Amino acid sequence: MNSARKLCSLLTIPSALALVLAFAPAAAAAPAPDAAAQYVVTGPGTAQQRTEVARTGAAIDDVRTGELSVTAIPAEVRAIRRLGYSVRSAPSAAPAPVETKAATSYHTYAEMRQNVDSVVAAYPQIARQFVAGRSYQGRDIVGVKISDNVAVDENEPEVLIIANIHARERLTAEQALDYIGQLTSGYAGNSRIRNLVNGREIYIMPMVNPDGQVYDMTSDTSAGRMWRKNRQPNSTSTGTDLNRNFAYRWGCCGGSSGSGSSQTYRGTRAESAPETKVIADFVRSRVVGGRQQIKMFLDVHSEAELVLWPFGYTYNNTVPGTMTADDELAHRTIGRELASTNGFTPEQSSDLYITDGTTIDWTWGQYRIFSYTFELGGGSFYPPPSAIDREVQRSREALLRLTDYADCPYRAIGKQAQYCAA
Repeated sequence: MNSARKLCSLLTIPSALALVLAFAPAAAAAPAPDAAAQYVVTGPGTAQQRTEVARTGAAIDDVRTGELSVTAIPAEVRAIRRLGYSVRSAPSAAPAPVETKAATSYHTYAEMRQNVDSVVAAYPQIARQFVAGRSYQGRDIVGVKISDNVAVDENEPEVLIIANIHARERLTAEQALDYIGQLTSGYAGNSRIRNLVNGREIYIMPMVNPDGQVYDMTSDTSAGRMWRKNRQPNSTSTGTDLNRNFAYRWGCCGGSSGSGSSQTYRGTRAESAPETKVIADFVRSRVVGGRQQIKMFLDVHSEAELVLWPFGYTYNNTVPGTMTADDELAHRTIGRELASTNGFTPEQSSDLYITDGTTIDWTWGQYRIFSYTFELGGGSFYPPPSAIDREVQRSREALLRLTDYADCPYRAIGKQAQYCAA
């Protein structure tokens, strides 16, 4: 309502009251009882203590020495305090500096689609767009396949990279789009990139949670809404944490929440979220002739500067029949090599805290796909747009090396003859 219309609407009110109503500041709306906010938790210093915090349902955003940054609802804050830890509100993030496009320097969903359209139009011989499925609200979950002979399903090792599974982790889509650009624009003039593209089939999905991304980005501030989940209604709130909704050890181990209000809500059952099922169905579709073609998987997150590998559901490094000593050593060796190029910390996922129903536990546990999570940097979920180029450049080399290892990850430990002989 504009000011003239507001003044007219007050004419039937006694003048003194009208003046009060016209010029008094509007009362702040009371926060929703299940509204999530960011907090700093002081005290947890071990994986077991961090797991205690995670089991309240709070989402752990970052880990520092003796401190955690978490996103939690009030009930979870009270539960953390009952554990004996100090909880204080996180300082408000400084607003992003005003730039040419402000927060929209990050790709919106529509701009991501335009970017993908442009790439496949410019490089049709090596890039092809595909729609893996649709989100809860009906948006396409798109990806780009990059390979020579891109229209042919060749017998080549495959790589799958997904990003933006958590809506607020805006930088992750930029990393995925940057890698699409790196591979396509570099193909003609860079022999290393050309050899990778010629010898692999690389699938990249930049925004696998498009509803959440759109909701988070269409806010009144450059910082967004701090939205993590998808936008599927549940019995008490909205949204499922897609990275707790996969069908391997789903809900097994206190690594997710059964409360719909929680940031780590696991859903009513495994793959209850449409977006999770789209990703899982795509992975299942790559079983050709009884063999899984995807050999390397990467799920790009932010903002803790980590390289993680399975498992998240158990502290054990090896699991009989599922993660052998050679499997673990190869994961760890590659993870450390990747981290050496971008300056991140390499560790098994559960070294942080227990999680269950995650992407990388499922891709390895179900299909023995070598699997990693990158936690990008930037200092927050919404680093200023001026930081995008700097942050994505940090992981360009790591992405190339991860793609290279798809031919035989056991090559990292010198056992290619044992595991990858034709």
